[in-house]
Amino acid sequence: MEVESGAVDLFGITLNSLLECTENGEILSKQAPPTIYMVPSLLRDLSPSSFTPRVVAIGPLHRQDEHLQGFEVQKTAYLYNWLHRLGMVRKQTLGECLEKVIGSIERIKACYAGLTTNNDFEFAKMMVIDACFILEFIQSALDGVPSGTNSLIGESIAFDLIMIENQIPFFVLENIFECTVLASGRMLEGVSLSLTEHFGVLLNYYYSTNHVERESYPNLLKRVPDASAPDHILGSLHEYFWPVEPMLRVSKSPKPMLSIKRHTATELHRAGMKFKPNDDKNWALAIKLELPLPLFPWFHNFIAIPQFSWFRPPTLRLPKANINDSSELILKNLVVYEQQLGVEKYVTSYLLAMDMLIDTPEDVSLLVKSKVLESAFGSNEEAADMINKLCKNILSVSYYNQQWEEMDVYYNSYWPHTLAGLKRTYFNNPWSIIALFAAFFLFVLTVVQTIFAIKAANGTSVASNH
Repeated sequence: MEVESGAVDLFGITLNSLLECTENGEILSKQAPPTIYMVPSLLRDLSPSSFTPRVVAIGPLHRQDEHLQGFEVQKTAYLYNWLHRLGMVRKQTLGECLEKVIGSIERIKACYAGLTTNNDFEFAKMMVIDACFILEFIQSALDGVPSGTNSLIGESIAFDLIMIENQIPFFVLENIFECTVLASGRMLEGVSLSLTEHFGVLLNYYYSTNHVERESYPNLLKRVPDASAPDHILGSLHEYFWPVEPMLRVSKSPKPMLSIKRHTATELHRAGMKFKPNDDKNWALAIKLELPLPLFPWFHNFIAIPQFSWFRPPTLRLPKANINDSSELILKNLVVYEQQLGVEKYVTSYLLAMDMLIDTPEDVSLLVKSKVLESAFGSNEEAADMINKLCKNILSVSYYNQQWEEMDVYYNSYWPHTLAGLKRTYFNNPWSIIALFAAFFLFVLTVVQTIFAIKAANGTSVASNH
């Protein structure tokens, strides 16, 4: 009976525990998925430096990192400078900021995956200090004088602020901005009354170091209509890559990029394909394929008549991109951010398309010569290696299926395929070209010699008849 009683107790305890799990699961299922989280080791191990803050910890996930502890004290200087800049009464302002944060503490904590802290007051204090630090850091950059830092540390902080593990929710920044800038009622020179404009200087820095000219950013300082507030600073950066107007995925049947036939830039170039920059005012990452009418396809590889579109050579227009040492950090964090539900995979789709075009340094060289790519790397091999690693272990559907399918049809048509084969066989390197011309020259000499021999023979025969 003791055994049976013990078994019954064990059953009842286990059942109650399972019921508690279902109740907790019901609560979690109704919550929005966390937007700030530690990157899975499968991706982190490929590039740890892209996800590990170098100077400053923002939020709780890297709060205990030993190499970041030295800068924690510096944050208090930023806090003081921010309140002093606005002429705020410290006790009153900090009290209002703290009240705002504590009022939404559960919502804030729900934004973090794997959060273990139980001290709400320490957590709220951290949110207020980090938000004021970010706002003052941006404002000091607007002034041209990094607050309490040298330029090298300031640059490292700027990149720390867009790491997905190093974020605070955007609505916290909005609340602190309201409690400080908007509550001050003072029109201070250089201090914007719009949080979006305030962040513009930071976002413009990321764009200018990795993309094209300022005027080509359709979404910079302009929110997409009906868009909700971004999740965090990284989410705000992601908005640049949204189309200005709603856009449907252009594809008959969306499929993973890995299932699409790939051709490198060099292979396509051998088949007669040209590459040019694309300037699309609706979408910064638009890729456009221009194919002539299928009349005398071989003719398009040798002549282009601007007045007639059917004589233009096949052209793949790509977004103009600038890649450098900071590109991997920015793009990898954007790719990881896009892996969560509900976030469109614009950047991932574009990078997978570039990965398909680029396999070797020759591919990079070709795109650089076509002014599609600008590279600040020491070698084309480094650039190709970086691009090929950006989406490793990542799957994504494509926004460019139609272009790639049409490009594959073009490549496999008779003349482009034949031309690519000839270039690959006879024009692959200078020695092949020299050998081909030498063979052609010898062939011509042989023909000429044969003609002269025949003429000589005919002349001798005529003379003997006479």
